[in-house]
Amino acid sequence: MEYLREYRDRPFFLGCGFVKPHSPPCAPERFLNLYDSAKIQLPPDFAPWPTVPAGFPSAAIRKRNADLFIGRGASESEAREVIRAYIASISWADWNVGRVLAEVDRLGLRQNTIVVFVCDHGYQLGEKGKWSKAGSLFEMGTRVPLLIDAPNARGNGRACMRTVQSLDLYSTLVELCGVPLPPGNEGRSLVPLLHNPRAAWKHPAYSVWSEDGRSLHGVAVRNERWRYAEFGPEGQNGAMLFDCHTDPQELHNLADDPRHAKVCAQLSPLVRKYAANLGKTQV
Repeated sequence: MEYLREYRDRPFFLGCGFVKPHSPPCAPERFLNLYDSAKIQLPPDFAPWPTVPAGFPSAAIRKRNADLFIGRGASESEAREVIRAYIASISWADWNVGRVLAEVDRLGLRQNTIVVFVCDHGYQLGEKGKWSKAGSLFEMGTRVPLLIDAPNARGNGRACMRTVQSLDLYSTLVELCGVPLPPGNEGRSLVPLLHNPRAAWKHPAYSVWSEDGRSLHGVAVRNERWRYAEFGPEGQNGAMLFDCHTDPQELHNLADDPRHAKVCAQLSPLVRKYAANLGKTQV
């Protein structure tokens, strides 16, 4: 708040990070009291330990949790309490975001301030026995919320179903601020989508899982319909395909289903090309 008041008459960039939700799961009591653990529904694929479901490659799930329930299983009652605390943490963060935006409005800055809300990763809350942000390429661990409010953007307040990446934020902010884009940038500006959330957009999103000193474990590609992942060099350790429209919880791996061989054939080259180019990425 003090930063906003100090820089209100000058160009500024404010990166406002909120620690929660993060492990350990906890929140002020007034936010915990918003939720009843008895009413928390566990995911349909809940398991006490990290578990590879039938029909999934064994490489799909790290065999240990890194954040919660390390070295032991989670009971259903414990799981509900953790999920309750996680949801309460989200409400706490939401309240804090509201405080910041209220100050932006109070200072009369909304008309010339770009507001972006984004997270650095997702989180698995017992799905397939996972209690961590890493160690898989599933939707729950890799998808993040993204909200952008830009002055004069015609799409403000509308939802956009296009598949984009966090990598695209830099290019977007540079264009919105009228700053020259430096060479070597790999993201794409989202400005066209800010004006028309239904504009054509054929760019997928990629996720990477590295292990053991940054060695590549798996790569996934996500478009508006499908999530496809391969593990090991050229998929030697298995693959996954999910229909995000009919199976948003990723319960059914379709990679070995002959009816979806064409989809796999379309997405596999994208994953392998991306994996091959990882060593060429500019940092």
